[in-house]
Amino acid sequence: MKLRILHLYPKEMNLYGDHGNILALKKRCEWRNIKTEVISYEQGDAFPKDIDIIFGGGGQDSGQDKIADDLLSHKRDIEELIKGGTPALFICGLYQLMGKEFITSEGESIPGLGIFKMTTNAGNKRLIGNVVVDSPLFGEIVGFENHSGCTILEKSMKPLGKVIKGGGNNGQDRTEGVIFKNAIGTYLHGPVLPQNPIMTDFIIQVAIDRKYDRSISPLDNKFEDKAHRAAVVRPR
Repeated sequence: MKLRILHLYPKEMNLYGDHGNILALKKRCEWRNIKTEVISYEQGDAFPKDIDIIFGGGGQDSGQDKIADDLLSHKRDIEELIKGGTPALFICGLYQLMGKEFITSEGESIPGLGIFKMTTNAGNKRLIGNVVVDSPLFGEIVGFENHSGCTILEKSMKPLGKVIKGGGNNGQDRTEGVIFKNAIGTYLHGPVLPQNPIMTDFIIQVAIDRKYDRSISPLDNKFEDKAHRAAVVRPR
């Protein structure tokens, strides 16, 4: 078995250890004898076909501005994949650009793909620190946030979970992230997947089920669970 993982804009969108999410996907596939091919997509590249998993990390406002036009040029490709059920994980900056728009502190509107029905405004307060989230799908999730974006989900969107500790989408309504079809958007860095193996395995399982109609084998998560527990009690 082999999975093709699309990594969007790794040069511009790779803050706070986000590349570690790719490493987590690769390693947990390797332990199950599942081969992986990571396709790094940068501006101007031909958009790859036959993708099984999509990943996009976070970046500064300037990085988002640089990639916005190129990202919009591939709206149909990405929208077809996500609406078709391809599992995906978008962190921070690319999470915001999967929404309708990101409005910077200067009032500039950076248009997004509109796949997630939400809008983000640059806030005047930075949300920094460890986060604990209660997720209906994954249970307890932990991660690290560092953003000033205030994301408001429309009523049609389901949040990834409820914030127990931290700011989440906007520091007000206690929501964190979003989940649509099999695509996850979140502000959690860390990277988030190594500390939350249930999320990693969800992405892998969906991809394997869609491509091969098979189930993945369980793994011993003692080290991942230890890292998870340590993050939960770490001061914010």
